[in-house]
Amino acid sequence: MRILVCVKRVPAPGARINVTADGMAVDSAHLGFTTSPHEECAVEEAVRLVGEHGGEVTVMTLGPAAAEEQLRYAASVGADRFVLVPISEVDWDPQRTAAALAGSIADVESVDGAFDLVLFGNESADAGGFQVGVRVAHALGRPVVNGIKGVDIADGVASARREVDGGFEVYELPLPAVLGVKEGINLPRYPTMKGRLASKKAEVAVDERSVEVGGQVRVRLHRPVETVSETVILGTGPEAAPAVVDLLEELGLLP
Repeated sequence: MRILVCVKRVPAPGARINVTADGMAVDSAHLGFTTSPHEECAVEEAVRLVGEHGGEVTVMTLGPAAAEEQLRYAASVGADRFVLVPISEVDWDPQRTAAALAGSIADVESVDGAFDLVLFGNESADAGGFQVGVRVAHALGRPVVNGIKGVDIADGVASARREVDGGFEVYELPLPAVLGVKEGINLPRYPTMKGRLASKKAEVAVDERSVEVGGQVRVRLHRPVETVSETVILGTGPEAAPAVVDLLEELGLLP
């Protein structure tokens, strides 16, 4: 089977995010970048499925030239083919991104045939828009389910499990289909030294695309004011009782 995974280059989770002076972009001067965690799991799931059923994994990303790093990471853990859709501007809006990805997928499929499965992360770690995978599925005319925590393939049908309170919902989608994968569906493997060395030789195809600006326009990025909490130790043992009473009285909790 043939599986495509779309990934995104994002700031490393947990990093302090600063905004440029004009408020239009993330200041990346001191940031490290990685593959969005949901999509890292999607790559692992694709490699697992191909290991079980045979076939190949293609990984595609829309981003700056530096996003080739994320494609080579995918190569180091077992992906086979790689496509970079380069952009030089700040991140495109979801409509424009989806249109470009759908066009690139159609180009690849026109040569090699349709992908059985296209995997996205449930949402990207930076924008968290939940839109691109659904928009691409709609453009390609394929069924889509998001929030997936388990995938099985049999007889041309994908059984996808989505976690809900008290259990799972199970969806059966005829292939070809699109799935949005959630972090936790698996534990991504670490690249081996052999994989890292092989990834340096991986060939990355570049698909230059020109897509009209979408209907959404970025006005500015807003970084919320940080809230600082302070812990005060009132005392220990019985000696703390008067301070506790004073605090309760100050909060108006005593009659």
